Amino acid sequence: MELKRVVITGLGAITPIGNTVQDYWTGLINGVSGADFITSFDTSRFRTKFACQLKNFDPAQFLDKKELRKMDPFVQLAVICADQAVADARLKETSVDPEQVGVIWSSGIGGLFTLIEEIKGFYLGDGTPRFSPFFIPKMIMDIAAGQISIRHGFRGPNFAVVSACASSTNALIEAFNLIRLGKAKVIICGGSESVINEVAIGGFNAMRALSERNDDPKTASRPFDLDRDGFVMGEGAGGLVLEELEHARQRGAHIYAEFAGGGATGDAYHVTAPHPEGLGAVNVMREALADAGMKPEDIDYINVHGTSTPLGDVAEIKAIQQVFGEAAYRLNISSTKSMTGHLLGAAGAIEAIASILAVVHDWVPPTINHFTDDPQLDARLNFTFNKAQQRQVRAALSNTFGFGGHNASVIFKKFVP
Repeated sequence: MELKRVVITGLGAITPIGNTVQDYWTGLINGVSGADFITSFDTSRFRTKFACQLKNFDPAQFLDKKELRKMDPFVQLAVICADQAVADARLKETSVDPEQVGVIWSSGIGGLFTLIEEIKGFYLGDGTPRFSPFFIPKMIMDIAAGQISIRHGFRGPNFAVVSACASSTNALIEAFNLIRLGKAKVIICGGSESVINEVAIGGFNAMRALSERNDDPKTASRPFDLDRDGFVMGEGAGGLVLEELEHARQRGAHIYAEFAGGGATGDAYHVTAPHPEGLGAVNVMREALADAGMKPEDIDYINVHGTSTPLGDVAEIKAIQQVFGEAAYRLNISSTKSMTGHLLGAAGAIEAIASILAVVHDWVPPTINHFTDDPQLDARLNFTFNKAQQRQVRAALSNTFGFGGHNASVIFKKFVP
C-alpha cells in the first residue's frame, strides 16, 4: 500500500506571548517572556506565585454566553483555536466533504476548573448532591474534539489522545497516520490546556516540579541554564490542519510544510523522572527519523522539550548527542518554553507550530533567559541562546515528553511539489 503524503494547510495559536499565529511567531522571534505574577487567584500561601498566563484574551469575544456556560476553559480555547486553523486553511470556502474531515484534540489534564467548581459546590452545600447537568460533558477530555466537530459539522474520525505533556504531539501523529493510510482527507488536530489554578499550582509545587523564582518571574524559565529550578506553568492552545497532499492541491490550499514523520516510545523507567541517559528520547528520535526516511544530517533545527528542570534538560541533550553524533554540532537547538512556559498537554502543538514556521521562514527562535553555562552540557552545541538566528531550515524535529515516560517526536520539512 502506498502511503499518502501529508501537508499542513492551516494553523491556529493562543499562547502567553500572542493570541494569533502571527503574534505568537513575532513574540518567539523577539524573545518575549510570557511569565508574570498570577492574577487569577491569591498566591500568598503558594510557593510559586507566577505563571505564563494568557494576556488580553477574552473568550466572550468569540463565543456567546450560552456556549461559554457549556464549556470548560480548556474547551473554549480548543474551539477558538480550531476556528483560527479552519479559517486559515479556508476549509469552509472550498469544497470539502465533511465525512472526510476529522478532529483529534488533546489535553493533558482537561476540565480541572469544572471539576474544582462542582466539588466545591457539593462540599460547601448541605450534602445534597446538586451538580450541573453540564458537569461531566464540560470536564471529560474528549469533549473538545466533540465540540469542534459539532461546531463545524466534521464527521470523520473524532477522538482525544492523552499522554500527559506529550498529548498533542501524539494527536498530530495519530492524525498524520490516519491521513496517510487513507482513512481521512483532512484532520484538525492539536491540544489545549487551562489549569492555572490553586489545585494545579499546589499539586505541581508538591512535586517540586515548578520554578520558585518569585523574585524574577520573567526569567524563571531558563532551559539549559546552570541555575534552572523547574518549569513555569503556561496555558493556551495550538491547532493544525493536516491534509492529504492531492486533496490540498485540488482545492488550491496554501501549504506551509510537509509532515515528514513521527515516533512514539516509552521510557519504562519512572513515573515522573526521565531516563538519566535519555533512552526513551533516543529511541523516539530514531523512530521519527526512520519514519521520515531521513538521516540525522537532514535536520537543521530541534525544538526540544527543554522544560527548565535539572534532570530533564540534561537527559534530552544526552539523547540528541547520541542520535545525531557529529551532526549535532551543525544544527540549532532551542526551547521555546523559555518564552511560553510549559503548556502541558498543549505544549507539543504550539511547539510544532514554532517548528513549522522555522521551516517556512528560515529563522530559529531562541532559548531566552540564559545567564550561566551548565558544565554538564556540551558548550559546542548551538542552543540558540537569547537571540533568534537566521539560517536555512530544511527540516525541523520537535520533541515532547510526558510524565509516565511518554515520548513523542515529529518532523516537518520544506514542501517540495
